[in-house]
Amino acid sequence: MNKIFILPGFFAFLMISFSALHAAPVLVETQWLADNIDKKNIVVVDTSDATQNMRFHIPGAVHIDYNELVHKRKKDQVSVQIPNDYFIRLLAQRGISNTSYIVIYDDMGGLNAGRLFWQLEQIGHSQVSVLNGGLVKWIIENRKVSNINNKIIPTVYRANTNNLRDNLASIASLSNKKNLLIDARSKEEYTGHPKYPRSGHIPEAYHWDWQSNIQFDQAFTAKNSVQILSQQKHINLNNKAQPVITYCQSGHRAAQSYLTLRSLGFENVKLYDGSMAEYSLNKSLPLDKGCSHC
Repeated sequence: MNKIFILPGFFAFLMISFSALHAAPVLVETQWLADNIDKKNIVVVDTSDATQNMRFHIPGAVHIDYNELVHKRKKDQVSVQIPNDYFIRLLAQRGISNTSYIVIYDDMGGLNAGRLFWQLEQIGHSQVSVLNGGLVKWIIENRKVSNINNKIIPTVYRANTNNLRDNLASIASLSNKKNLLIDARSKEEYTGHPKYPRSGHIPEAYHWDWQSNIQFDQAFTAKNSVQILSQQKHINLNNKAQPVITYCQSGHRAAQSYLTLRSLGFENVKLYDGSMAEYSLNKSLPLDKGCSHC
């Protein structure tokens, strides 16, 4: 039996800037992947659901299911990220090392891929990109797919961690307005229902539906920066050093918004993975209704 050696070096004193952290482009195109897929250090990761992965996937891709990246706390059933040591072990089991160039895809416009991308940035993985358009664009272009899973050879992963996650205590004290808070849910969720007192949004949060970032009629590709910024004029997105926190209901959609902000060049982005599922449980915390920041 193969043994997996995990050496998660948590060097808190090594505060790596995003410019150094992310050496690879946030998004890569299908042609680039087709040209580079056979390179030794490239590891393609499929984050579509298990059924789709078994049906067909990009040849050679390893599979990481979204559900492997989250766990539900027993006390309140709020979904949060798995601990970094578990995550590092998962990567090693999939044959991924800290020297791998990881290219992530899904079939949902980056919804699942964004979550894995965020967690990889949290452990300081510099060589990671998301495939623009993912499996949808790959298939539309008649590129080769497979239903055969390659044998995985477990490896070693050494990590440096970065704090790219926010928590309830921090969110509850955001009255200083130093952070730009982004709500990635639908407008209906953001606005809230008058009959439900614990609906609406976190005060001062701006509405930015994650779906507005994707061209669903163009092979699920990302909109370009000009399109996105012109659609979000109600949000001041001019300062790319501005601290930004994204949230949604469970941290799933907010991960795609995190990915979008990183692709736009924002350097100081965090994700509140407890999101509204956690925040709304605390009845002492305020919620706003309406659309003052839509």
